[in-house]
Amino acid sequence: GEPPAWAPGPAQAAALLEEAADLLVLHRDFAAAVERCEAGCDSLGAGPGHERCERFEEVKCSLCVVGIQALAEMNRWREVLSWVLQYYHVPEHLPPKVLELCILLYSKVREPQVMLEAGSSWLRAQANQRLPELGSLLELYLAEVLLPLGLFEGAEELVRGCAVLDSEQQLALLGTVRESRRRWTQREETRLPAEEQQEPATETLLGVLSQKLLTMVTLLRRALRSMSNHFYLLPYKKMLLATFLLYLVVVRLDPASPTSLPFIYKLVQLFRQAWAAVLSPIHRPPIRD
Repeated sequence: GEPPAWAPGPAQAAALLEEAADLLVLHRDFAAAVERCEAGCDSLGAGPGHERCERFEEVKCSLCVVGIQALAEMNRWREVLSWVLQYYHVPEHLPPKVLELCILLYSKVREPQVMLEAGSSWLRAQANQRLPELGSLLELYLAEVLLPLGLFEGAEELVRGCAVLDSEQQLALLGTVRESRRRWTQREETRLPAEEQQEPATETLLGVLSQKLLTMVTLLRRALRSMSNHFYLLPYKKMLLATFLLYLVVVRLDPASPTSLPFIYKLVQLFRQAWAAVLSPIHRPPIRD
C-alpha cells in the first residue's frame, strides 16, 4: 500500500540531521549545521499527523540538539531559547532533552534567569507530569536556576507541588534548598561587614597619603618661591604635575581595580585643592624674604 502522507517529512529531516551532525562534528562548519537543522525542522512542519508521530518527535528533537550545540559553538547562545521555541512555540512543549540542554547552557554562561519562566512553565504543565524525566529535570532546575538566583521560596513551593516525588525525595530536595539558603545567608553576612570595613580603611589610607601630599606641596611651594621670575609659570605647573604623577607611581594605585576608583576620586580632589593652594601666589610677584 501507499506510505503514510507524513513519511517523506521525517525521512527528509533524518537525512538533513545526518548532514548537520557531520558538519558539526567532522567539518566544524557550525553555520551550515544550523542551516541543515532549520531546513530539517521546516520539512517537518507540514503534513497531517506529525504531532502524533513518535519518529517525527525524535528527529525534530535531535535536530534541535545539534542546532543548540552549533549555536553555542558560534557563541550565539543568546539565540538558543528563541530558536528552539520557533519550532515548539511554547516552553511546555519542549522535549525533556532540549529543556535540559537549555538549562545547562544558560547556567554555564551564568545567565540562569533566562530559563526561569520557561523552566517553571514546563515543570508545572499538566501534560508533563507523567513524563519519567520530570523528577530529574526538577532537580536540575533547582540546582542550576532557582538556587543560584536565591529563589528559595519558589524552590520549596515547586518541590512540595510536584506529585511525582515521594516523601523521601521531597525531604531530600527540601534539605538541599535549606542548605543552599543557609550558605547564601552566610555569604551575605560575611560580605556586608567586609564592605562596611572597606570605607574606614580607605579613609585611613587617604588620610596618611593626603598628609604626605600636603607636606610635598609645602616643600614645593618653598622651593618655587626661591626661583626667579624666568621659571615662574610654565615650569611651575610641569613640576607639580610631575610630582603628582610620581606620587601615584609610588603608592601604586591600580586604576583597573573597582575598589580604587573612590580612592582615586578623593585623591584627585585633594590634588586640586593642593594645586589651588600652590598657585595662589601666581597672581602677584613673588615675595622676597
